[in-house]
Amino acid sequence: MTKVTVYSTSWCPWCDRVKTFLKEKKISFKDINVENNPVATQEMIDKSGQMGVPVIDIDGKIIVGFNEPEIRKALKI
Repeated sequence: MTKVTVYSTSWCPWCDRVKTFLKEKKISFKDINVENNPVATQEMIDKSGQMGVPVIDIDGKIIVGFNEPEIRKALKI
């Protein structure tokens, strides 16, 4: 089973688009809100080298932003 984690914030429209896309495709994912969570924020930065959201981790493949072609490729859909 594919493990998907989305690092997001409550105010980010691209984060919402990623989560909506995953839900529409019936892909289960863990949503980690980094707004007030410095540990999760640091984890996201360590994985991606980025401070911007969304950051998507699909089985260790890191995708920054809502890059639908890359997300589809990583999910093999």
